[in-house]
Amino acid sequence: MSDDSTDTPSGAFVGYETCPVRRTLTVLNGKWKLLIIYELLPAPCRFNELKRRLSGVSQRLLTAQLRSLEADGIVDRLVMEVVPPHVEYSLSEKGRSLQPVLQAMEMWGENEIKNSPIS
Repeated sequence: MSDDSTDTPSGAFVGYETCPVRRTLTVLNGKWKLLIIYELLPAPCRFNELKRRLSGVSQRLLTAQLRSLEADGIVDRLVMEVVPPHVEYSLSEKGRSLQPVLQAMEMWGENEIKNSPIS
């Protein structure tokens, strides 16, 4: 009997290997990941600009979430060899494939706001 636990990422949902929804949730799990992807949809962005757009995220947490998205192949990181060095983040082809998912979430949210306003 083989032990697959070494191949499963830490924090992965049970069923990560076989359930498409659990796989998706494992990759996108994190308070800021979907918002990072959303901010990178229009164009690549440098770290500090991304941090400004995501009001409330700490530098440490943003770095961790970006590293995780990079490890999962969702985000590409480009280091520009200039002084001072610049790092630019963009969506990979795999990351761009999430655009319809985010658009569906946006449409759902718009309907939720319209139909269930907060008093």
